[in-house]
Amino acid sequence: MPKLLMRWNIKPGKEAEYFEYVLKEFAPGISKLGLQLTESWYTVYGEGPQILSGAEAESDTAMEMALEDEAWERLTEKLKEYVTDFGYKVVPSTGRFQL
Repeated sequence: MPKLLMRWNIKPGKEAEYFEYVLKEFAPGISKLGLQLTESWYTVYGEGPQILSGAEAESDTAMEMALEDEAWERLTEKLKEYVTDFGYKVVPSTGRFQL
């Protein structure tokens, strides 16, 4: 099962708008693409990305279709209004926390 690992930092002063967008649009949009959110981590102290989030797909084909969908592009472009250093990668899921 493939896993999408995403990372980013919230822009200063955009926290309220960011959380509203993620809860009302980004997370539901990811689900509509056929990806199941598995975790989301908020780094309070230390180095590294402020947000780490993961989502799984049922198959490699389902993951490819989700990431090629125009909705994915729209979701991530709007997310970038509230965040910096957005990045993602697809890895095989291990069933544990992954970076």
